[in-house]
Amino acid sequence: MDLCNINDIKFLLAKHGFRFSKSKGQNFLTAAWVPQDIADGSGASSDCGVLEIGPGFGCLTEQLCLRAGKVVAIEVDETLRPVLAETVGQFENLEIIFGDALKTDLPALVREKFAGLRPLACANLPYYITSPVLAALLEARCFEAVTVMVQKEVADRICARPGTHDYSAFSVLCQFYSEPEKLFDVPADCFIPRPKVTSSVVRLTCRTENPCGVEDEALFLRTVRAGFALRRKTLVNSLATGFSALSKAQLTEAIEDAGLSPTARGETLGLPEFAALARALRDKMEEA
Repeated sequence: MDLCNINDIKFLLAKHGFRFSKSKGQNFLTAAWVPQDIADGSGASSDCGVLEIGPGFGCLTEQLCLRAGKVVAIEVDETLRPVLAETVGQFENLEIIFGDALKTDLPALVREKFAGLRPLACANLPYYITSPVLAALLEARCFEAVTVMVQKEVADRICARPGTHDYSAFSVLCQFYSEPEKLFDVPADCFIPRPKVTSSVVRLTCRTENPCGVEDEALFLRTVRAGFALRRKTLVNSLATGFSALSKAQLTEAIEDAGLSPTARGETLGLPEFAALARALRDKMEEA
């Protein structure tokens, strides 16, 4: 059975009475080169354990199983149980868990399932949960790399540089935890049902240490969120939304102590600048 062949897909749909769920963002691949290239791009090999989020019909699952030592797939849709049993049930190195990835203790799962293996994560993420799932995978700090297919505009945000249109707090978060690289685009006609947008595959190589000497991760991320809170406003006005305990005069001093201009905007700051700003804000809060 060709898991990307549209006729085979339609046969499975009819056989198991499966209906696509718009609420779950289900779009399944019909171009065989895509899951093959995603699996290759993930770096999966026999010494790896791969966590897949949302296996769907199993076309990416199949390619990961052919490469990795072990694959654990988390699927939220119970109605796919008989479909996956038929499409990828033959793989002895596969375990499917039916549940919500966002409610899963990922570090504990990795320790339990991938002992002795290099842990990777790979997923064709539904558009509506891209940000929370990707954030959970990165914040878990238990994967060597995370390879995902997402909406192209999200991929552009993940990889965006300071001062560009696509740069956002989500860009900083992803780049704080990883070094992202856009691998390739996937046209809309590679899916059923056909989405309205182009997709892209991104590989995020996870950092082993906090970049730029960040000591207080929570404060750093709080600073980033505040820095982007009022995108068109100056940095001092934007920071006031997240650090209300500090006066504008104190915020101005903190910004200047970090070597920045109070008239700068958060969207122009990179990781080093946000790290310096977070340290300066910490010092001001300790003085208060």
